[in-house]
Amino acid sequence: MGTEMVMVDEIPFPPQVNLDNKLLSLMGHGITDVEIHFLQIKYTAIGVYLDPEIVSHLQKWKGKTPVDLAQDDDFFEAIINAPVDKVLRVVVIKEIKGSQYGVQLENSVRDLLAEVDKYEEEEEAALEKVVDFFQSKYFKKSSVITFSFPANTATAKIVFATEGKEDSSIEVENANVGGMIKKWYLGGSRAVSPSTISSLANILPD
Repeated sequence: MGTEMVMVDEIPFPPQVNLDNKLLSLMGHGITDVEIHFLQIKYTAIGVYLDPEIVSHLQKWKGKTPVDLAQDDDFFEAIINAPVDKVLRVVVIKEIKGSQYGVQLENSVRDLLAEVDKYEEEEEAALEKVVDFFQSKYFKKSSVITFSFPANTATAKIVFATEGKEDSSIEVENANVGGMIKKWYLGGSRAVSPSTISSLANILPD
């Protein structure tokens, strides 16, 4: 794989990132956006980095067309659950308050947990901690939120980086909350970014 940056809506993404001394490859990308009065407003660009080993966990879908894969929630469930390292890199296109992003994340994750009857006190507390983390932030253009999901632990990590400020981070120790954040971004028909889902379906399994 080359070293050239991959441009996602004018935002550069490295073709690989390092997680615990392992190189993960950019295997999907897209944007989050909303249409208001026929105007497309783009909020974030997303890069999905996965251990290339993930392909061995997706053999069942080999030979399927990207169109079929994009509509197959089981395929995305397999990506989410595959025992490999994953990193989501989210770059801000349109600046917003961190509290707005936090509320969106909270509502989506809470709904996903409630659906499978896993929204208990522990999950509520863990989710609140994540929302508090974003509360005081301001998402300037080009700020970066990185979600890391190492395969060997149930803990996820969120890092927020914005120009001129020291990176801040938080550990998400509740596996259910971490899993649903993954699902919010990678969960097929339920995911926040259809363009990212379409991109993953085009690149995986290769």
